Amino acid sequence: MATMREVAERAGVTKQTVSNVVTGRVPVRPETAARVRSAIEELGYTPNLVARSLATGTTMTVGLFVPTVASPFYSEVVEEVENVLEQHGYHLLLCTTRLDGERARRHLAGLSSRSVDALLIAGDRDLIDHLPLLADARFPVVLCAWESEAPGDFPVVTIDYEQAGYLAGRHLRELGHERVAVVASLPAHTARLEGFRRAFARDGLSVPDASVFVPAEPTPAGGALAARAALAADPAPTAIFATHDVLSYGVLEAAAAAGLSVPGDLSVVGHDDMQEGRQARPTLTTVVFPKQEMARQATELLLRSLAAQTAPTNALQLLRPTLIVRESTGPVPGATGAAPAGVGTD
Repeated sequence: MATMREVAERAGVTKQTVSNVVTGRVPVRPETAARVRSAIEELGYTPNLVARSLATGTTMTVGLFVPTVASPFYSEVVEEVENVLEQHGYHLLLCTTRLDGERARRHLAGLSSRSVDALLIAGDRDLIDHLPLLADARFPVVLCAWESEAPGDFPVVTIDYEQAGYLAGRHLRELGHERVAVVASLPAHTARLEGFRRAFARDGLSVPDASVFVPAEPTPAGGALAARAALAADPAPTAIFATHDVLSYGVLEAAAAAGLSVPGDLSVVGHDDMQEGRQARPTLTTVVFPKQEMARQATELLLRSLAAQTAPTNALQLLRPTLIVRESTGPVPGATGAAPAGVGTD
């Protein structure tokens, strides 16, 4: 097995420089770091992580909490966090809450014993009530993908979910829709619903509670059941906004079962731009969340805090979503397709 001394000799640097490249804790000139990494690869050098941990008092490990890895949203977050950590010589310790509050509490309590150098929490489901467990943590903590009201104790890098709902609402207003329904996972997606309502309120219209349908489960089947209830209303909606693409698939299914054309009879808007929505027929109009950018910024904030050996500044960073218009939305039935009078196109 190659040693650090052999790597240093091959790269023409000191052992300390090799250590700085491996740990990522001290900046090294790019050309020097490239030589060291090349030598590491050529010699097959593997750092002794246990010895390094004892010598530095660090584990070179960052913990990451997510509700689940079954969701494409969180899968992309996990991959981006891991990519950034690897670039800086850190390892990832992944914990899933599996939508179980007690499981989340146990994991948080265990991590607070300093088994990681830093902690990133992605998603507020099942965790918000347990954050006090981290009050005395001796490592930096950053929150991301936080949709409920952000706590003031930790920095947050998240998406403007309220603006996401607003974008969906303005798009439907620009197409002339007034009678709309919402299939929303509540209370988790409350901010998206509030943004959607704000878009309609701008034109003096309301989206009453009677037009909001909460699925029994966040699945296509749950979305289909909620959409069937929405379509049974009198008068029926001309558009349905779903707070997640998964629910939108159920809406499309319910529309087809009812003999409705999308978007001829019913427009459908989703959230998150999942792969299935791009392949659906019709393809799904959706709001895109900058997941990877959010994960990268949150991870880099943690790493900067570790390098400076200071707690990250408590601040809120909001990333802006965007709307992708595809085939599932069109003008309100009977309209020409132009935005009605008084409707802005921002």
